[in-house]
Amino acid sequence: MDKPVGRSCLSPVDAAFLYLERKESPLHIASVSIFDGPVPFKEFVASIRSKLHLVPRYRQIAVIPAWNVGLPTWEDDRHFDIRRHIFRETLEAPGGEKELEALAGRILSTMLDRKKPLWDIHVVDGLKDGRGAIIWRMHHALADGISGTEIQKVMLDATPAVAVASRKPRYRPARATAQGRTEDSIFHGLRSSFEGLLALENGLLSFGQALLDDEKRNELTGLFKLLPELAASVERLPFNKPCGGERKFCWTEFNFADLQAVRDALGGKVNDVVLAVLTRALARYVKLHGESVVNRFVRIVCPVSLRQGEQGKGSGNQITFLPVALPMDVRNPARLLEKVTSRMETMKRSGAANLVGLLAAWIASAPAPLQALLWRTLPDIIFPVPLLNLICTNVSGSPVPLYAVGKRMIASYPQVPIGYDLGVGVAVSSYDGKLFVGLLADAHAAPDVNQLRDFIVDAFQELCRSASVKKARDFSRASKKIAAQAMKMVNAAEALVPPPVKDAPQTAATEPEAVHVHAA
Repeated sequence: MDKPVGRSCLSPVDAAFLYLERKESPLHIASVSIFDGPVPFKEFVASIRSKLHLVPRYRQIAVIPAWNVGLPTWEDDRHFDIRRHIFRETLEAPGGEKELEALAGRILSTMLDRKKPLWDIHVVDGLKDGRGAIIWRMHHALADGISGTEIQKVMLDATPAVAVASRKPRYRPARATAQGRTEDSIFHGLRSSFEGLLALENGLLSFGQALLDDEKRNELTGLFKLLPELAASVERLPFNKPCGGERKFCWTEFNFADLQAVRDALGGKVNDVVLAVLTRALARYVKLHGESVVNRFVRIVCPVSLRQGEQGKGSGNQITFLPVALPMDVRNPARLLEKVTSRMETMKRSGAANLVGLLAAWIASAPAPLQALLWRTLPDIIFPVPLLNLICTNVSGSPVPLYAVGKRMIASYPQVPIGYDLGVGVAVSSYDGKLFVGLLADAHAAPDVNQLRDFIVDAFQELCRSASVKKARDFSRASKKIAAQAMKMVNAAEALVPPPVKDAPQTAATEPEAVHVHAA
């Protein structure tokens, strides 16, 4: 028989995702993968079953101790049944992208069942053109973006050859007693608080040393110069509204070679190009809703991985967050990318992500009951302004094709969870020479998220033209028609916005632009 994995304690970050989750805010990460043919259901289930021993968390449930005396624990599911995790779905006719997006939205609207391991897979058939699809979900307490991508790699195959799944010994879960669970929870909770206290002390010490170092102090000075922009970026955007529970999911994709060509021509990193495109698209979306973008910033928070080397292959969360305020009134695409690159570089050099890590360490140093109380009551606190406008995550996927029982994965659109007053989330992932973008939105806060997706497409085309990139992604006549109609709506909305006061002081973000590249 397989050896039981036994009980282990969640980290404070992993536990936070359990405490924060509500019916209106499911906290799972997910992706919609499309294959070049229908995925055989029985063979796929057998393939996943043969690999479960490689991902122990897939056969464990999250148990929260009584009175939150300690952190939650992972415990073997004594009633594990793979049939409760892999489901078969048939897409409604005509089986196009619209129908697949609608199905994904319905699945992503629901919470994962806490009474069983926190993952599920939906195998979808009925797609037109003879394709197949798989919708993957796993709770954020189980994995972050990088470890989630690694788990997906394990569950898929590196070659199209269909391996005959060898019969694995029957799984025997470890038994847990209530007394042992309570004792372990208290012990792990105390140890975690002590580790959090040490991390906080080390972080404060490093920050103090930085203030004494001339070079690092100059980098912190750059951060202090951006503080007014960070403070000015907290205005609510049209989608910063309380979320319900119904979700809408849509996507697009780009050739990674085009993105690299833009980066080579104009500078910056891949993530800088993504953020510049997103900022330009958000500006148009704001204008579409009749609001001005003059002197306005958008605060985007980017998850930053703390994993090193082989740590990417583990489960759990090892992340911090990097906030950045980006100007929405820069019209020149190349100039906007320059500003994004400059701000991102300043935030990275100043160690802004480490300051967020200090806050996480401070929370982790608190007793487990206080941590649970904090995360559960935080959503009920009504802030006059949002702490952030949007989360954008960017994860590197496999550079080579992956397969599901012989069927090649041709696309994989990622999803980042949303909730509370964050009505839109953007996830980006590279795979096999392409960059895939997934947009998740609350159906009430952003029912027109598809238009934001179209603005992203248009903004990327603008940036390609600005960088003199000859070959960008080809779009159908229908897509061009949709983009043209969207731009007409933006222009009409702009006409309704009163012009800025002429005597208003001009900031660096609103300096006159020499070139205004119009959308196609």
